[in-house]
Amino acid sequence: MELVIAQHRDPVKFASEWRPAIVGYSVMTGSQHYYLELNRRIRQAAPVFSVFGGPHPTFFPEMIEEEGVDGICIGEGEAAMVDLANALANGRLEPTISNWHFKLNGEIVRNPVRPAVADLDTLPLPDRDLVYTRDELSRRNKIKHFITSRGCPYNCTYCFNHALFDIYGAKAKRFRQRSVDNVIAEIQEVRAKYPLEFVVFVDDTFVVSRAWLEEFAQKFPKEVGLPFFCNTRANLVTREQVEMLKAAGCFSVSMGVEAGNDRVRNELLKRGMSREHIVNAARLFHEVGLHFTTTNIIGLPTTTIEDDLETLDLNIECRPDYAHVFIFQPYPRTQLGEFAREHDLMVGTFDDIGELAWDTSVLNFPPDHLRQLQNLQRFFALVVNWPWLRPYVRRIIKWRPNKLFWLINKLWKGYVIKKRVHPVRLSLQEYIAIIWHFMKINS
Repeated sequence: MELVIAQHRDPVKFASEWRPAIVGYSVMTGSQHYYLELNRRIRQAAPVFSVFGGPHPTFFPEMIEEEGVDGICIGEGEAAMVDLANALANGRLEPTISNWHFKLNGEIVRNPVRPAVADLDTLPLPDRDLVYTRDELSRRNKIKHFITSRGCPYNCTYCFNHALFDIYGAKAKRFRQRSVDNVIAEIQEVRAKYPLEFVVFVDDTFVVSRAWLEEFAQKFPKEVGLPFFCNTRANLVTREQVEMLKAAGCFSVSMGVEAGNDRVRNELLKRGMSREHIVNAARLFHEVGLHFTTTNIIGLPTTTIEDDLETLDLNIECRPDYAHVFIFQPYPRTQLGEFAREHDLMVGTFDDIGELAWDTSVLNFPPDHLRQLQNLQRFFALVVNWPWLRPYVRRIIKWRPNKLFWLINKLWKGYVIKKRVHPVRLSLQEYIAIIWHFMKINS
């Protein structure tokens, strides 16, 4: 198996020389156009079987109808990919492989999903060598990312988890978590081979199980002893929980505020948490000494700029180290995405969502509303950090968006994440390399 990172190696040239039997793409909504065009060029250079997996094919299975797509994988792909590779290696494609939709002789075969992996410990540890040997920046980065679980027990309307559960139904639990020992084994394996000074856990919610967290808090500082970041949820936060996180070595956490208005947060987004939950969680983080960030969504369907300013004010009250803010995107098959589509709130279709979609909106807001959203997104974190700017916000967001606002936003974000959220020691060369990479991927 080979991995091609397009920044370092021409995928078309490599495919023409290496002649793979299968070319696979992991696709998020917004990137599908790039990968479909890349696949078209690869197929001109080599006779490959082209398959697509990841969020976009899973929630937009119509992708199988696109030219040059031989198969799409729905949901979890570990066993499904092995089955496909074995079938092709044996010279006969089985059209009934679970999780796969195939295009065969002009006909489309759609197979059901198999049960999701119940015991995540049975999966092999990720083959990080495949990435790190091909990307020097990822290999040398002292911050590395890990995931301890799959799924989420909550039903936020903007998120994919409820849509994924609809696909699996009784074939999967809503939330599955690896054992503490399995997670620690992966971190130790990575640290033995690569630089690692700070661990980032990217689970949607790291603190679902109290018993798991208690075991983690006992073992992690003894067996790993590195600072880490994780995501939590305001209505789950207790003093006991944050004290366990602190004892385990947690340096920073993030929680979703999403919206300051109660109707928007609980009726539109179905977050199931009060303003008091959010403010109390922030207070506990401050008292225990955990740095924290928030995530927020503006430009939601049926909302106004006044609603978004209410979100700004709630963040000012919470005083996070950094307030992430994203302009809403109506992703396919999510409840809120389908709501936007069914009520003709979108300009165009899901295909018009870009890869870096969170800086603008595809909803049919008036031009003045869209301009205010874009400027509020750029100045949101600055105003949360310096609340004395709040009286000037209404005037600032009416200015014409420009590259300077974008640059100020990105520089401030990079500085805060480096100093307050994921602090690691960097040489001047490493610092410059990370800034350059960060600016490129966000341009």
